[in-house]
Amino acid sequence: MLSAGHPLVDGRTSHSPLVLAYSGQRPQRLPVWFMRQAGRSLPEYRELRVGTAMLEACLDPALASEITLQPVRRHGVDAAIFFSDIVVPLRLAGVDVEIKPGVGPVMGAAVRTADDVARLTELTLTDEALAPVAEGVARTVAQLGSTPLIGFAGAPFTLAAYLVEGGPSRDHLAARTLMHADPQTWQALTRWTAEVTGAFLRAQVLAGASAAQLFDSWAGALSLADYTAHVAPASARALASVADLDVRTVHFGTGTGELLAAMRDVGADVVGVDYRIPLDEAARRVGGGTPLQGNIDPALLAAPWPVLEAHVRDVVARGKAAPAHVVNLGHGVPPSTDPAVLTRVVELVHSL
Repeated sequence: MLSAGHPLVDGRTSHSPLVLAYSGQRPQRLPVWFMRQAGRSLPEYRELRVGTAMLEACLDPALASEITLQPVRRHGVDAAIFFSDIVVPLRLAGVDVEIKPGVGPVMGAAVRTADDVARLTELTLTDEALAPVAEGVARTVAQLGSTPLIGFAGAPFTLAAYLVEGGPSRDHLAARTLMHADPQTWQALTRWTAEVTGAFLRAQVLAGASAAQLFDSWAGALSLADYTAHVAPASARALASVADLDVRTVHFGTGTGELLAAMRDVGADVVGVDYRIPLDEAARRVGGGTPLQGNIDPALLAAPWPVLEAHVRDVVARGKAAPAHVVNLGHGVPPSTDPAVLTRVVELVHSL
């Protein structure tokens, strides 16, 4: 259960535009926030990060909280997203992983055999290990007031793919091979990643997050049949970790236009849509009864303002096909984005 002081319980965020939209209602003000708004494009973020590695920044409660709050102060967005990284729960569970600048997450050793998975699954994510995350969330929520915080975690497939590949990959061949060549080992691996990412999400919600987003970076590499058979059960297991907390959940993936209904069916309240398909088509694919989040094309943030404005207006218009809509990007904020453009987009969306 959520504590009496949780923002959803004491009423601070329960009637916020974001939570209402995630609940399928149309608030008076259309809510907007941006994936990867915490960090990347903000000069104050880059100044704060000098001399601190990514994972260390994520696990410093004061630093993570300040980075989370920066875009709320600057842009006036309707939600904060907790500053973290997909592989943080792996590090907290004891996996040898580093984030190499210009490369991304790199594992000390790939996990590709039954023995590898057996050794991995001996690791557990304890409350003690999660303490810095919980403290960072609590610090943030204490300063957000009525603005909700969204908890964040990588989906089980994306974590498993990183582990099997040993780092970033374009086609995830090793992961997809293991999925079919040794389904029992694959199932054991994704069961473990589901437990880890579920515990990570739950810790954030219990500490004060008003919603939770599961981010499946690499699910777009899968066919619908493979996703349904080999990935959906683990995603459902991860989302089930917060099912008893009565908190709204969002499921987002890149290149997942063919998977939207399946991603909703694992237990998500809201489906995030990338920039590859229009929102009215996404609404049709999920049956018209599911709130949507998205899907401004990040590339257009660098286009002339009239081009971007027309695109934002089109996204908002197409979002009316869903019962509720939270405006966001169809992926994350590019590092080169002018922060003033994001602020202007927020003002435009609120004016609509």
